[in-house]
Amino acid sequence: MLSDFNIAPTVAVKNIEEAKKFYEGKLGLSGESDPGGIRYKCGSTYLYVYESQYAGSNKATYAGWNTPDLSAVVEELKSKGVTFEKYDMPNVTYEGDIHVLEGAYRAVWFKDPDGNIFAIDERE
Repeated sequence: MLSDFNIAPTVAVKNIEEAKKFYEGKLGLSGESDPGGIRYKCGSTYLYVYESQYAGSNKATYAGWNTPDLSAVVEELKSKGVTFEKYDMPNVTYEGDIHVLEGAYRAVWFKDPDGNIFAIDERE
């Protein structure tokens, strides 16, 4: 049943105004106010950002985007000050900031100012 519906990742932040600077200024997302937070349109879904005392407490990836040209997206985000994480994983090689897993799956991870982890990937 749920497979018929879009999913909307929900991310907690400590300060909504500071979060707007990151999500809008650095990631280039367009937001609209929603009760208790901001909804950012991403493809046919939304990323919902709201204030919470539990911001940044998750140590795993919250959400990810898929792109056909990861290298171009990485370069654009780097030019806006986004820094990428490096994770030590088995069977991974690196192309700069990009993790290449088993030759076909390419991905990067980054954190927002509260430490929430996001991914961007490119699959062949």
